[in-house]
Amino acid sequence: MDEGRHDDEAMLSQLEALLADGRGCEDPVLLSELLAMLHGLRREADIASLRYQKLFNAVPDPVSLIDADGRVVDLNTAGELAYGLPRDQIVGNLIHVINPDLPPDHMAPVLETLARKRTHVVEVYNKRADGSRFPVEVHSARFEDGPQQFVIAVARDLTGRREAEENLNTLLSVMDKGVLVQDRDGHALSANAAAMRILGLPEDEGIASSLRWQDWLVVDHRGWPLRFGELPPQRAARTGRIIESTLMGVYHTGRKQLTWLSATSVPQFRAGESSPSRVISLFSDVTELKRDSALFLRTQALARIGGWEWDGGRERLYLTDEALRIIGRREDPPRTLEDALAQVDGADRPRVEEALQSVLRDGGAFDMEIRLRQPDGQSHWARLIGQSEGRAPMTARITGVLHDITQRRQIEEALRSQARTDALTGLFNRDGALTELERRVMEGEGGLTVVYIDLDRFKLVNDLLGHAAGDQLLVNAARRLEGCIGENDILSRFGGDEFLVLADTRDDPGAAEALAARITHAFGDSFRYAGEEFTITTSVGLARYPEHGATVQQLVNNADAAMYDAKRRGRNTWQTFTPELARQQHDRVQVEAQLRRALDNEEFRLVFQPLVNLADGRVRSAEALIRWRNPALGELSPDLFINHAETTGDIVRIGAWVIQSACRQMAAWRKAGLAPARMAVNVSYRQFLTEDLVPLVAQCLADNDLPGEVLELEFTERVLIEDAPDTHRTFEGLRQLGVVLTIDDFGEGYSALNYLRRLPIHGLKLAQAFLQGVPGNQSDTAICQAVAGIAEALGLDLVAEGVESSAQRDFLLGLGVRTGQGFLFSPPMDPDGFAAYLRQTTG
Repeated sequence: MDEGRHDDEAMLSQLEALLADGRGCEDPVLLSELLAMLHGLRREADIASLRYQKLFNAVPDPVSLIDADGRVVDLNTAGELAYGLPRDQIVGNLIHVINPDLPPDHMAPVLETLARKRTHVVEVYNKRADGSRFPVEVHSARFEDGPQQFVIAVARDLTGRREAEENLNTLLSVMDKGVLVQDRDGHALSANAAAMRILGLPEDEGIASSLRWQDWLVVDHRGWPLRFGELPPQRAARTGRIIESTLMGVYHTGRKQLTWLSATSVPQFRAGESSPSRVISLFSDVTELKRDSALFLRTQALARIGGWEWDGGRERLYLTDEALRIIGRREDPPRTLEDALAQVDGADRPRVEEALQSVLRDGGAFDMEIRLRQPDGQSHWARLIGQSEGRAPMTARITGVLHDITQRRQIEEALRSQARTDALTGLFNRDGALTELERRVMEGEGGLTVVYIDLDRFKLVNDLLGHAAGDQLLVNAARRLEGCIGENDILSRFGGDEFLVLADTRDDPGAAEALAARITHAFGDSFRYAGEEFTITTSVGLARYPEHGATVQQLVNNADAAMYDAKRRGRNTWQTFTPELARQQHDRVQVEAQLRRALDNEEFRLVFQPLVNLADGRVRSAEALIRWRNPALGELSPDLFINHAETTGDIVRIGAWVIQSACRQMAAWRKAGLAPARMAVNVSYRQFLTEDLVPLVAQCLADNDLPGEVLELEFTERVLIEDAPDTHRTFEGLRQLGVVLTIDDFGEGYSALNYLRRLPIHGLKLAQAFLQGVPGNQSDTAICQAVAGIAEALGLDLVAEGVESSAQRDFLLGLGVRTGQGFLFSPPMDPDGFAAYLRQTTG
């Protein structure tokens, strides 16, 4: 409740108390009416506030409310979805959290424009939580809330429009027809390459500067001069109608060159306007045709348009030469409709016959695209247009044109194929696979199994050998998968190192399992790249339609869950979706839903485990460990919820809370004279990827009056693999604060010794998994000896975690390891228990 509302509530309470008391109130009736009116106003205010929130969140585009300093005051639901961040990670921060490219003074032009009572519009690139950028058009307007003034900014995602513009530009660039765009006054705005070539203009200059109408003389088909206002584009702009197929000659006075054009001009209207805002003209160079005596026939041939006529009175069919060429019957022209219809593809023939009968019976016209089969077996696409010219038996006549549109359809199909195809592997991409899966589900095709495939350890190869090796691996993997699938199966690269197969299992219920077995077997042989040999296996998940899902999303999600179950079981295997996996998915959703509210509900607590001197058992430092007790789910192991938190990104907020809480506890112990030498805190790799870790640590140290060396941050080797400039800057910032940096679970991840000498790392933690087998297991013993040798050679501290027996402690002391932690000494304890343990071991 804000301060103003709090004051209002206090005043209402005082008035109600006064009315209840009855003393000191000269007119209780008036006071009662006043209270009723005030309560009514409060309800109206609450309703208005609720209506504002509903309207605010109903806007489908991201909407931000920003103060004059550029700080986000409010954000609607669409904004959270667009940026992939929860509202509380954006609200209260500068707008740079979603647009880091803005200059420091970015608010100045916005406020200046709004002061003139105008809307400020700008195109920028906003950032999602995963770091990707997307283009937006931001409309900003002034928003007044009482005495306060804000900027309300609506961001419209331009990704679809940009893609459409790219597709249009691609189509225009491959067209052999000239396309010229002019405004309503005739000024040239843009032109494609064919237009510049036809008009003889330099393609490296803009059309606006190179097309000067004073250099041209324009004549009609008879050679009579045309004024500027009589040209097809100006007529279309003036009348608002399409001006079709106008023949005109354009003479360039400087080059003394005459070019004949056949042009069509189409007016374009803005929404809500009755006058055209611009005109698009499509034209062809018909100079040679004009010189020919058979201009009409030559024009048809150039435009791939043939004429035809059906004379019902004589029952004769007439076709021009171009029409005969299109149907492939120049040598043997058809004379009847039945003969010509034989060239129409069987799938399209009923539509054509029905259209012809309708026109002959009722008049009118038809316009359709059909496939033609020429006598030599070649297939063409054609646009068939026909119009009735009479219905009496002796005058029934249909005239029309036949337009060869094969090239256009090929371009369209190429663009559609490109949009559905993965450029690297040549397989279907994610959109193509989902479109095909949706079609099959809508048609209710049984015997369909979704096979989800993930390449195990692909990131390791990509990180160690580079992206070129990763790309080559994906191509080779695609070829192996192609050798596994059946003739009716569809294979796609679903994203990254994931593939999807839509397996046709109608004839064999066990075909999906056999396919999964072939896939895992196909990856048994190693891959080679640049002299390196490495093994990549697969984890495969299966989900059947409709048993395991009735929608596209359910099938993909359930196949994905089965794949992750196969990965959990050790990789290089396959699993079919089961009700148990469905339950696990439900549990995961529950955990993630509860996890997002856990921090605000104060459900987390810290426990502390001592790190002791292995020789005498004295406490050297403490490690802060998080625990979570949820009212609905009970006590949850960190192994369960930490992975979810890293997946959802909640680990950043939770990790910040752990650092803050650990520093407060350390300060309390120091004040009581019981503090260990250092406090260790685990830090997620996701915290290293943000820009907030160094300022957060600095603030926590300052707030609790702690020197940097009392704080130790433990991180896994995944942080090192990122090897990003931001990560290096974070390490440097922490080093300058004096914070101790330790690699946790050393040896379990993607160990790269190069990082140990390049980064300011102070120590290593020997992974508990390697300590379990010592001193009896020869392999574990050798690994421990190797890690101890590395630490000693590089001058790094080495801590052993998971020490549970005296034999393990003695073995570590023999290696020269001085510090350890584990149940041999103490389990994790609450702050009071840890303080008591400190007193016991130091007393």
